[in-house]
Amino acid sequence: MTLKGVDFAGKRVFVTGHTGFKGSWLAIWLNRLGAEVTGYATPPPTSPSNFEVSQVRELLATHHEADIRDGARLSQAIGAANPEVIFHLAAQPLVRDSYRCPRETFEVNVIGVASVLDAVRDRGKPCVVIVVTSDKCYENFEHVWGYRETDPVGGHDPYSASKGAAELVVSSYRRSFFPPQGVAQHGVKVASVRAGNVIGGGDWASDRLVPDIVRALSSGLPVPLRNPDSVRPWQHVLDPLAGYLLLASRLLASEDTSLFGGWNFGPLPGEDAPVSHLAQHLIDAWGEGSWNDVRRGGEPHEAHTLRLSIEKAIGQLGWCPRWGLPEAVLRTARWYARYTRTQTNMLPACIEDIEHYERSSDQFKTPTADQHKAAIGSVTP
Repeated sequence: MTLKGVDFAGKRVFVTGHTGFKGSWLAIWLNRLGAEVTGYATPPPTSPSNFEVSQVRELLATHHEADIRDGARLSQAIGAANPEVIFHLAAQPLVRDSYRCPRETFEVNVIGVASVLDAVRDRGKPCVVIVVTSDKCYENFEHVWGYRETDPVGGHDPYSASKGAAELVVSSYRRSFFPPQGVAQHGVKVASVRAGNVIGGGDWASDRLVPDIVRALSSGLPVPLRNPDSVRPWQHVLDPLAGYLLLASRLLASEDTSLFGGWNFGPLPGEDAPVSHLAQHLIDAWGEGSWNDVRRGGEPHEAHTLRLSIEKAIGQLGWCPRWGLPEAVLRTARWYARYTRTQTNMLPACIEDIEHYERSSDQFKTPTADQHKAAIGSVTP
């Protein structure tokens, strides 16, 4: 079974950032869909990593370990792969790291996008390009409603600002070199995608909520929460990836210029939640543990409230999140519990999650309290 409207069988696909959390899941799914996948990224950013524990390298046609800022090498790799689709995920993905290394964050997240689009421009062949930025690309006014694709981009911290700048780079290249009205001539179709705060098995990044929770619970320690009241649009990693795949497939099959531009992929209204809510859900799913409020003054600024409007993706693409927060948390907890228990190849666990997702209804049904309680009992490692 595959996703309705998604066809990658025999397609040549180039993925940057495939050694990262989202990129490794995307590479696994593309392989399952029958694509010939070439990966381009620096070595895995953490140890362990989903790329390593799920043996993603074995699924690739070609694996490049290189810096996204190396334009010449990137251009050569893209030329050799001759892709029909490019998914650009390579990035410096952490807000707190952007305070430590602001220049590197801007270089990777902004120049990296320009490097990809320049390689596409120099190549001069038709191609679909999906540039993955972030829900934090929007200028955050602490609105209680979700940001729409037409809202201004910006950012307070270097990470958010770099993602806002990346969106400006995409828009500039699209208007200057790949104008939608000229797609019949140049054949390059460029879109950008902005996901919510993704969770799922295989993320071990520092200063990220779910990995921090799993590390604490695995060690029998209380979970430290720096910003327990902050609201984020949580979603399982497979939900936005399904949106990316659907958008790319639609772009491959059509010259509909309304598909070009920016797209939000987040949870349905009401499925966003405070940090403390997600932490307690995961603790309950794990079967034991607690969290502590460790906020203190003088911490680097992070947005308090962030929500995404997904009306455009629902109305124009027919995409909708399939898993609500309880299901997303349960799937995440089960993945980590299985790894903690077995320390073996986790590719089967990833495939099981993907298969379950593909079988899910196009519109999820939130589990009842009894279903949630019953599922929780099977998670503890």
